[in-house]
Order: sequence, then C-alpha cells, then structure tokens
Amino acid sequence: MAEEVNENQPRHRFSNGNLSNGGNMPDIKKTFSPNLQRIRDQAQILKSDMMSNLGHQLDELFESFVTEVERIEQEPQVDKNYKAFESANKSKKRSDGSLPDKVFVNRRSVLSELFEVNHIRTIYHIFVAILIVFSLNTFIHDWIHTGGPVLDFGLIQWNFGQFPRVIALWLCMKSSTLVIVYPVFHFYANNRKPGRARLYDYIWLGIYIIYQMCYLVIPLVYLFDNKFAPASSIIITCEQLRLLMKTHAFIRSNIPRVINYKKNDDGEERAVIPDFSKYLYFLFAPTLVYQDSYPRTPSISWRYVVSNFGQVLACMFYIYYIFERFCVPVFQNFNREHVTLKGFMLSVFGCMLPGTLVLFIGFFAILHSWLNAFAEMLSFGDRLFYKDWWNSTTFANYYRTWNVVVHDWLYTYVYKDVYYLVGGRAGSMGVVFIFSAIFHEYILIATFGFFYPVLFVMFAGAGFGFIFLTDKGTARGLNVFMWVALFIGTGLLMCLYSMEWYARANCPNSTDNFLDYLIPRSWNCDFTSLKAKS
Repeated sequence: MAEEVNENQPRHRFSNGNLSNGGNMPDIKKTFSPNLQRIRDQAQILKSDMMSNLGHQLDELFESFVTEVERIEQEPQVDKNYKAFESANKSKKRSDGSLPDKVFVNRRSVLSELFEVNHIRTIYHIFVAILIVFSLNTFIHDWIHTGGPVLDFGLIQWNFGQFPRVIALWLCMKSSTLVIVYPVFHFYANNRKPGRARLYDYIWLGIYIIYQMCYLVIPLVYLFDNKFAPASSIIITCEQLRLLMKTHAFIRSNIPRVINYKKNDDGEERAVIPDFSKYLYFLFAPTLVYQDSYPRTPSISWRYVVSNFGQVLACMFYIYYIFERFCVPVFQNFNREHVTLKGFMLSVFGCMLPGTLVLFIGFFAILHSWLNAFAEMLSFGDRLFYKDWWNSTTFANYYRTWNVVVHDWLYTYVYKDVYYLVGGRAGSMGVVFIFSAIFHEYILIATFGFFYPVLFVMFAGAGFGFIFLTDKGTARGLNVFMWVALFIGTGLLMCLYSMEWYARANCPNSTDNFLDYLIPRSWNCDFTSLKAKS
C-alpha cells in the first residue's frame, strides 16, 4: 500500500539546477520561447518609438531654448532703449522734471518674430485656409445658382469705383505738404529774429491754424460733393489725418529749435530747420514722431515687400467675403424687425464674430503688412508698430499696445503738452481720449456720410471707464474680460452702423436740410412707406 502511494506521488528531483517532474512537465524554454521573442520584438519597437519621440522633443526644446535666448538677448536692449516710452505711459518725470521722449531702435514687428514659431505660423495658415474656404464657398454658390462661375466683385468695384479721383485728391493733399508747409515754415524760421516769442510768431501761428482747418475742411467737402464710397472715403480721411499729424509733428518738433536759435560765435550761419530731404523721408516713413534721423537697416528685401503687399490684397478680399456673406444679406432688406429688441439682439450677436474678424484682418493688413512693406522699402529699422495687445489684462495696456504708431504721436504731441500746461495724469489722459475719440468719429462721419456717434460714446465713455475698472489688473481672467468686451463692442459697431447705412438706403428721408446728417434714420424710419415702396 505504501509502495503504491509512493509510486503515485510525484517524483521531484534537481538535476544540474533544473526542476523536473519525471518527464511529465513540459520544457519551460520551449513553452516560453515564442513569448520571449515577441517581447523582444515589442521592446525593439518601443525603443525605436521612444528614441524617435525623444529626438523630436529634444529638437523642440532646443528650438525653444534658442528662441528664448534670442529674446533674452534682445530684452535688455529693447527695454533700455524703449524704457523712456514705457515710463512715459506712467508719466514718470526725469530728474529735470521733463517727461521722457520716444526712442527709436532697430527691432522687428512682434508677429514677424512670432511667425518663426511653428505653432503661431500654423494659426496664420488656418486664416489662409479660411480665406480659401470663403473663395470656394462663393464659387460653388455661384455655380449652383447660375450654372457657372460668376466673378462678380461688385462690392469691391463699387468701393473703389472712383479710385482715379481718390488718387487725384491724395496728390493734392500730398503736394500741399510739400510745396506749402516746408517752404512757408522755412521762410518763417529764416526771417525770424532770435529771441523769445513775439507778435511775429503769433501771426504765423494763426496762419498755421488756418492752414490746418482748411486741410480738414476742403477734402471733406470734396468727399461729400462727389459721394465717395466707404472704402474710398476711408482712404482719403486716413491719409488726410496721417499727413496732418506728420506736418504738425515736424513743426512742433522744430519750433523749439527755431525759438532757441543762435548764431555761432564765429558768425558762421547754420541751418535753422532740417533740410528738405529729412522732411521728405519723414512724410513717407512709417512713423508719426519726427526725428532728424532714424535707425536704418543695411539692405532691402523686395521679396519681403511684395509678400506684404500681397497680404494686404488678400486681406481686402477677406473683408469683402465677410461683408458679402455676413453683413449685406442681413441688413440690406432693412425693416421693422431690425429695430425690435429680439431682432436687434440677434443681429448684434450675429455680427460679433464677423466684426472681430474684420478687426483682426484690418489690424494685420495695416499695422503689420502695410507698415512693414514701407519700412522695408525705406530701410526703416524700428518696426514696433504694435505690441502684444492680445495678452493685455487692462484696457490701459490695450490702448497703449494696439496701435503704437498713433499712441506715440498722441503721447509726444498731445499728452506731454497738456501735461506741462495743466498737470496731472488723469486730466491729460482725459484730453487725449476725447481728442482721439473725436477724430475716430470724424473718420466714420467722412466714410459713411452721416453722424452717428456710437464709436464716440463707446470710446470716450465705456472705453475710458474700463481703464480704471481694470487698472493694474494682472489676473488672466481680465484678459478674458477684455476679449469679451472687444467681441461685444465690434458686434455693436458693425450692427448699428450697418443698420443706419441700409436705413438711409431704404427709408425715405424726413428732412431735406442739414439735420438729416445728424438724426439717425434707423430710429425714425417710416416703415409704412417703406413697405409700400417695396
């Protein structure tokens, strides 16, 4: 019995360190051999993937490191050279009590730097893809409804239909700054007796103010008489104000030189004002702050110039598609529904995205592409035409960084003068805001041909109040608040001005005098006659 039991018990033995069960247990090597080989194959694949991913990540880290090093290397120079302008925003005085001046240095535009980062470049490609989709949408829409492609850019043709007259008026304005401003100022400066201001100076000051008023009024009258389309009108008014600001900058910057002029001790004559070539360069340079010289680049890339002008042209078609698809179909049949609360709210929210796109595209076309093209042609080195306004957490910072070119002019020739005359940061800022809001509204009056001060109220009212509401804020939530305010603001502007434009096109006017330009027709439209007319 014991023998049987022993025979039925498994016989374990160790032989050369191997475990066996008397031949009944399968060989472990043979059993796990295919599994081990599969694990080795998977390990090799994993190793290859890890090395590939690691190499890619190291490349990205290295590129980021190089970009950060370049930024750090540039920061001390930019901050040092531009510290005067930054501190000017806070109205900090120098040791002698004067406010700092604008300092020009060689630097690239912010987007030019950012486009070297692949992730930011991809966002640019997305906008290009959207433009292509808009073009395909228009092409397919025309094909389905007409049976073939219809290359009808009627909105563009209408806006630029009087382009020869636009060029003629621009040449007249430009010529006046060349053949009137500089020669007359040169005559005044060289015939003035050295010393403090006298009656002679005040007479010439009055002549200068009269010239500025005529420069504002005459082109405006010409626009209204010829009924220019909005795009043509905005070109004229923007160029009018640009040249007006440049002539004022040149004269205001050189008046102290004229007043304080003294002959050399040896009796040798020296120039009272800068020579004409410096004035001529300033008229075309992409800045509104005058200096005798600016940082220059060593060479000109004409390929870069052509690419920037090409981007401006593409942006023009981009805006055309936005208005053609999102604005005109909504408002061209203006009726009672547009002025009801429900219809108005739907229109405002429907205009927010298109309005913000127009804001983006207009910013990119003018403040980046157009100004960089002229800067490249003129070898102008300082190309900080804007800053990273999209990261702003306060409206004060947004206003300073959105359009650095205009902000520099307002600070140098308005803020500083008011600060010296009146004193106080808040009062000087208020004057600057009112001044800026008036001329923004002036552009819209000349563009649309009617007075509807929506932008003025938003700019000088809510826009000015938001400065103190978000003052010194750093939370990222304030950046979200800024973007929400921009979306709502652009939606309101696009909706209200579109409603008024088409109300004036569809509703009969109730007055035939000057009051028709001042009374919003969308508020008092006679819808019964509008229905009968339709």
